[in-house]
Amino acid sequence: MAEPPTSPEPWVPSSAIGEIRYLHTLGPTGTNLETAAHLWLRRRGRADDGQVVLHTCLEEAMASVPRTGEHALLACAVYPDLHTLVFGNLHVCRMVDCFLWPTHEMVLAAPPGARAEPRTVATHPAPAGLVPDRAARRLVTSNAQAAIDCAAGRADACVTTVVAARAHGLRVVRSFGEVPMVFTVHHVRDPARHLREPVHQGRESGR
Repeated sequence: MAEPPTSPEPWVPSSAIGEIRYLHTLGPTGTNLETAAHLWLRRRGRADDGQVVLHTCLEEAMASVPRTGEHALLACAVYPDLHTLVFGNLHVCRMVDCFLWPTHEMVLAAPPGARAEPRTVATHPAPAGLVPDRAARRLVTSNAQAAIDCAAGRADACVTTVVAARAHGLRVVRSFGEVPMVFTVHHVRDPARHLREPVHQGRESGR
């Protein structure tokens, strides 16, 4: 029985992955996404010539990333409004890879000598469910930013990574442990640039 004809996708993941030299993701330094981006580059043999670029949010990254094909965004399955980022940018961005990897140890942290029961807790929207019930949430752009704001006195405590907590002199009030996480890689390219690899290459790669 003959197989139904198929049309190649505008992005072929194998070739798209090979083009990526820059991974744009969430900063400032100390986020789970930054660590995952460096991990992905190492696994692809690009630890030396690859570069991780940090942004305030992924929406900002999407707006500024060059559409040359050498750039990609790294997100995660729990990033707020990831569906909007994906479906709102299909003309220039496609998911080409994903992998499972644990986050840093997630913690509730506070400055030394802080009150036992925090009234305000800085948190990114994704792990906001870890904020104590009686505390008010102060939403920020990343886990690392939560630690920065807490250390600066803009919140009594924060939900952050243990890496960021230590970097900013905070003490761990409670540990939630590492969280298994799916990280996603989104290749960014102007559709006018080499929309697809030749059909014969795609067939050979599938043999």
